[in-house]
Amino acid sequence: MIYISLILPVLIGFLLIQFIKPNSKHLQLLLSFSGAYLLSVTVLHLLPEVFSKGEEYMGLFILLGIVIQTGLEYLSKGAEHGHVHGNDFESNIPWLLVISLSLHAFLEGMPLGIDENLNLLYAIMIHKLPVAIILAFFLKKSSLSAMQVFLILFLFAIMSPLGSWISNSFPYVHQFADQINAIIIGVFLHISTAILFESSENHKFNLKKFIVILIGFTVAFLGV
Repeated sequence: MIYISLILPVLIGFLLIQFIKPNSKHLQLLLSFSGAYLLSVTVLHLLPEVFSKGEEYMGLFILLGIVIQTGLEYLSKGAEHGHVHGNDFESNIPWLLVISLSLHAFLEGMPLGIDENLNLLYAIMIHKLPVAIILAFFLKKSSLSAMQVFLILFLFAIMSPLGSWISNSFPYVHQFADQINAIIIGVFLHISTAILFESSENHKFNLKKFIVILIGFTVAFLGV
């Protein structure tokens, strides 16, 4: 069920682009909600779990996660928090973007193979949906063939389940569960804050986005 749940957001994102075609305003609201939910789950659930054993050096791995995500976003140009542009897709497969998003998705899935944390699973699912929508939208508009588009979305869809499967299949990985979780916390902190800080154009107050962010905080707090 975890593997299916991790693939489902990509499938839903593809179907939305095919049949509904959400506009940019709705997508920005969805991004704001996902960023707020991701940040809340990280602060309310993941951080306390990592530091519950009193190992202060875990902060170093959180910083490492931030550094890793910064490097991945250099390759993806910020696709993880909604920044993909039409000129990113030409006649060739954008390998840097594919590799970055795939590595990001792989890392996200690893903790779920060690501990079936529902809060983390929901956070990943909610985060992957807007990214999948944006990716599917621009892939569809590109000059790539239908088979190339399918292969890119398929690769993106299976990477989180693959990370979960590998960490579950090799018990040796379980010895580093706390370190892996700390790295993912760093990744999530980077992404969620980037989404929230960039959610307002020209630093103008947007009531709709503010309400959506509050809803994201509330849903994560209630553990729905």
